[in-house]
Amino acid sequence: MIKDIRKALPLAGLFLILIASGVNAQGMGAQKDVFKGKLFPPNIILEHQDELDLTKEQYTAIKAAVVEVQTSVAEHEWDMREAYQQALLQLDESPVDEDEVLASVSKVLQAENNVKRLQMTMLIRLRNLLTDEQMDYLQSVR
Repeated sequence: MIKDIRKALPLAGLFLILIASGVNAQGMGAQKDVFKGKLFPPNIILEHQDELDLTKEQYTAIKAAVVEVQTSVAEHEWDMREAYQQALLQLDESPVDEDEVLASVSKVLQAENNVKRLQMTMLIRLRNLLTDEQMDYLQSVR
């Protein structure tokens, strides 16, 4: 029993790190603004939509960009879950095949990278939908 726990602890730690970085990727607006106010998450834009005087076209395009990303992210989250489950099964084997486990972890990291890229693409598209005045306003309220 203790041997099983010791074997699972390093992977549990790795998964916690991966999950935490995934949470940070999803909450880009919540963490330190590494892009210095140059990109604006959709929740901030929509929170200030009245002050920004968003046009119907802008609102529709923002909604479409968010829906597109959510759909794509869901697919990658399924890939991530599958890879996690595969790694857990591989860790039940004795001896553990290091190459197989690392291949599964690589799949997790690739899926996470794809999610971050999708989110960045969305943020860039949202920025391109805003006027200079709207971006100035959003920078001032941050």
